[in-house]
Amino acid sequence: MNDDQLLRYSRHILLDELGIEGQQRLLAAHALVIGAGGLGSPVALYLGSAGVGTITLVDDDRVDVTNLQRQIAHTLARVGRPKAASAAESIAAINPDVRTVMLEERAAGTRLQALVAEADVVVDCSDNYATRHAVNAACVAHGKPLVAGAAIGFDGQIAVYDTRRADAPCYACVFPPDGVFEEARCATMGVFAPLVGIIGSMQAAEALKLLSGIGTPLAGRLQMLDARSMEWTEMRAPRKPDCPVCARR
Repeated sequence: MNDDQLLRYSRHILLDELGIEGQQRLLAAHALVIGAGGLGSPVALYLGSAGVGTITLVDDDRVDVTNLQRQIAHTLARVGRPKAASAAESIAAINPDVRTVMLEERAAGTRLQALVAEADVVVDCSDNYATRHAVNAACVAHGKPLVAGAAIGFDGQIAVYDTRRADAPCYACVFPPDGVFEEARCATMGVFAPLVGIIGSMQAAEALKLLSGIGTPLAGRLQMLDARSMEWTEMRAPRKPDCPVCARR
C-alpha cells in the first residue's frame, strides 16, 4: 500500500483482526453486487469506502423519484439514469481508487455464470425469487460465497450461503425452488426506509469479513429482523441432503 492508502484505511489497519494484511486482501478482491437499489446502495457504498478493489454492479433499472426515500446511492439529479452508473458515481465520489464495472442488464443465464465465476464474493441485493435462485445456482456451481439479503415492509433477513463448507446450506436448501412464496414488491407493500440500510450494511459487513478472512460468517444461519420492535430472530439451517441445487456438490 502507498502512503495515501495507509492513511485512508488507517482505521481498518488499527483493527488487530484486520490489519495491513486484511486490508491488502480487500484491495485485491472482486465483489459482484446484484442490484443497486435499496440494499445495493449501502452495500456498494461500504464496499467502496472499505477499499474493495473491484466492484461489479449489475442492475437493469433506472433511478426513479420514488427510489430516493431509501436508495441512498442515488440523487435527485440522477433520476432517469441507470442505477448501476449512479451507484458507481457515488462510489467514485468517496473512493476514486476503486474500480467499478457498471452493467445495465439483468443477471441471468450464461452471462450470470461468467460474472459469478470472476468474483470472490457475490452479494445478492435483488428483489425477486427467480433472480435469487439463479444467483444461488451460479454460486453453487462455481464455489463462490453468497451474501443474500431481503427487505419488505418492516421485515428484513440476511444469511450467508457458502457451500465450500460441507455443512453449510445453499439458498435453495432454505427456500426450495418449487416452494410457494408470495412475491412482494415495494411498489405495493412499501418498505421502511432505514430497514434496507440495516440489512444492506450487514450484507456489506459479511462480504468484507469473507474477503478479508476475519470473524465468523453467517453461514448456516438465517437472521430475521422485525423493525417494528427491533427484535432479531435467528434460525439455524443445515444443508439438505436432497437439495436439487447443492446436494451433489
